[in-house]
Order: sequence, then structure tokens, then C-alpha cells
Amino acid sequence: MTAYSRENPSPRYRELLDLYVTMHAHGAPEQGDRAEDMFAGTSLRPHVEAIGHLIRGTGARTLLDYGCGKARLYGAPAKAFGGAPGATLQQHWGLDEITLYDPAYPSHDALPTGTFDGVICTDVLEHVPEDDVTWVLGEIFGYARKFVYLNVACYPAKKILPNGENAHCTIQPQEWWLERIADITAGRDPIQTALVFTDQVHAPIAKSKGLLSKLFGS
Repeated sequence: MTAYSRENPSPRYRELLDLYVTMHAHGAPEQGDRAEDMFAGTSLRPHVEAIGHLIRGTGARTLLDYGCGKARLYGAPAKAFGGAPGATLQQHWGLDEITLYDPAYPSHDALPTGTFDGVICTDVLEHVPEDDVTWVLGEIFGYARKFVYLNVACYPAKKILPNGENAHCTIQPQEWWLERIADITAGRDPIQTALVFTDQVHAPIAKSKGLLSKLFGS
């Protein structure tokens, strides 16, 4: 089996990336989705307080949003999600810097450099081809110094891609994802990791390896 990577992603990854670039630019008119609303980044909203808990608990000052889409929520007033009137999401979280990355959106498609106190990835991993999940997870954890927050949908999306396929190309149970995260985190310095699935939420924990070893008895 070919070991894919950032430098050599699978053909499927390249194909899907091209589709997402097109959808960002032109929307999905056949589904009634305008370009400006396509992958707007507002699905981050339900996770704002949980992420804030991690930020405060770890003393994080910098954050990477990996797969941010159009990142519209960062420009919305914080009162939209329970914050102080007039504040931004960055101010609500008390961060010095937020870096936005999405390979399919030109405004945010520059690959980040360096590391960050926290890395969040919401409504993204289920869009990654199964052959590329390992290197994408490795990249996410490689960017993080203090915590990682992952949200994974384990069900088909409502959205259909221009080629007729479901937008969630990797639909797996949480145990499948936990096994891959366990492989990625093995041997790394432990950091706080929150794993949010459609049917269960794991609260932030001090050592990701600790939780995973309990689950799998390793």
C-alpha cells in the first residue's frame, strides 16, 4: 500500500481538493448553495466554549484553525456565540494570534509554518480520503504544542459534491478514528486532546495517550 504524504497525497485527495476549490468559488447552484455561503466556517460555533476551556486550561496564546473554510465566524461579533458585545472571537478566547488554514480557499491556503499552542480541526477530517487520514492527522498533531481539538462527523453529509458523491468521503465509527489517533500520538510528548464525535464527547484530558491506552488496553 502506498504511503501518502503532504508531498505525495493520493490522487483522490487531489481530485477532491480541486472540487472544493470549485465549490468555494462557485457554490453548488444545483443544491441552492451560494458561493459566499459554501464552507463558510460557521460550523465552528457549537465548539467555541469547549475550545475556550482548552485555551484557558492550557494557557494557550496562539491557535491554528486547520481546515477553516471561509472562517466567517472570526469576523462575527462574539455576542453571536455568548461573548461580550463588540468583542471578536479572538478576543473572546483571549488569544494573541490565530492562524487560518484551508487548502481549498485562496485567502487561507498558505501552509502554516512553525508550531502553535493549540490546533483545532472541526468538520474537516471526514472530508479527507481514508488513504490520507494518517498524514493529515500527523500534520495536525505536529503543529500543536499544548492541545488539539478534533471534531469528526461519523455520518453521511447532506451536501453532495459536483461529481455526485457524498461530501463525507470517510465515514467511520469513533473507534476507527481513535485507533488512528493512537498510532499518531504514540511516542509523542503528551498534550491535551479533545475528541468530539457525533455520538459522544471526550472531555479534554491531560494525556491523549493515557485515554487511548485505557480504551485499547495497550
